[in-house]
Amino acid sequence: MHQKEYDIVIIGGGLAGLCTALHLQRHHIRILLIEKQEYPKHRVCGEYVSNEVLPYLNTLGIDPQAHGAITISRFEISTREGETIESDLPLGGFGISRYALDKLLFDALDSSTNVLFDTAVSITYLNDEFTVLTQNKKAVKCRFVVGSFGKRSLLDKRLGRDFINKRTHWMAVKAHYDFDFPEDMVALHNFEGGYCGLSKTETGAVNACYLTTLKSFNKANGIEDFQKTIMSKNKKLDYFFKNARQIFEKSLSISQISFAKKSVIHNHIFMLGDSAGLIHPLCGNGMAMAIHAAKIFSEIYLEEIHQKNSDREVLESAYQNMWKTTFSERLRAGARIQRLLLNDTASAFTYKAISRFPSILPYVIRKTHGSLMV
Repeated sequence: MHQKEYDIVIIGGGLAGLCTALHLQRHHIRILLIEKQEYPKHRVCGEYVSNEVLPYLNTLGIDPQAHGAITISRFEISTREGETIESDLPLGGFGISRYALDKLLFDALDSSTNVLFDTAVSITYLNDEFTVLTQNKKAVKCRFVVGSFGKRSLLDKRLGRDFINKRTHWMAVKAHYDFDFPEDMVALHNFEGGYCGLSKTETGAVNACYLTTLKSFNKANGIEDFQKTIMSKNKKLDYFFKNARQIFEKSLSISQISFAKKSVIHNHIFMLGDSAGLIHPLCGNGMAMAIHAAKIFSEIYLEEIHQKNSDREVLESAYQNMWKTTFSERLRAGARIQRLLLNDTASAFTYKAISRFPSILPYVIRKTHGSLMV
């Protein structure tokens, strides 16, 4: 059994994991990134990113626009019937596929970051040291572990995290389409039991990603039938699915998505991105939050451990407090907005209110977004 010591092992090579590695590798930190699949790859994900993260990405040497990211400045939302309201996006954003963005971040890693394509199956903590065991029987020792393994993982179950045993009724579906869609817009179209986001990516394809309850989905016979019989009651989605040509051979899907409260630190593991808390996709800001969490952890780690050699307790407390200060209100706002949109009476009332007072919509958007990260 192979063993090697690192300062930090990052489990999960999504946005949070990759940005953490990029941030720390410039400071002579011994890093191992464990990711189960090689790049590039598609993920079930909305592909609109708030501009709040651009200054930080630039400091990491990442320029999405230089690699074809689409500039997005407008937002459209529709009722279940397809009645729409438009608004400018306060900060704006950009559209880029996870296929391209993850690879862009991965390619920016230098030789000081070790990458292991494998699956972490257990994490044990003893005497201020972790041992991470992988599916291919590699055992890795380190002082700190960062968990950025996404919405739901077998590791969550093996770690005994509370949320993993709670029943959830959400699933998500994603595919890319060839369709004439405004480049500068991200749209959110409501339907019975869920909502669908549309935005263009760097290839010119439109990413359609939707979240739905299993109760609503089970009224249809599979994905294609669901899109035709349930989602297409919204006239905007009806037009989209009748006229768009799916590029993916098969839609991607993920089930058992949990929006329950998660622990930010579990058994001394620092959770980042969706592993720490999942904002409702209708808010269009999950990717920005994952990137922001990487910045928070990396800066606190460098200050408390790399510079001051503080103890673990100081680092854990600082990270937990900063994470809650930065994201707790966003998560609460997202949950409130979702409950409102999924309630027929409340959503109809809200649509009328926004129609009369359009300035409400940018205000709501700001509640789920942050300011520019500098």
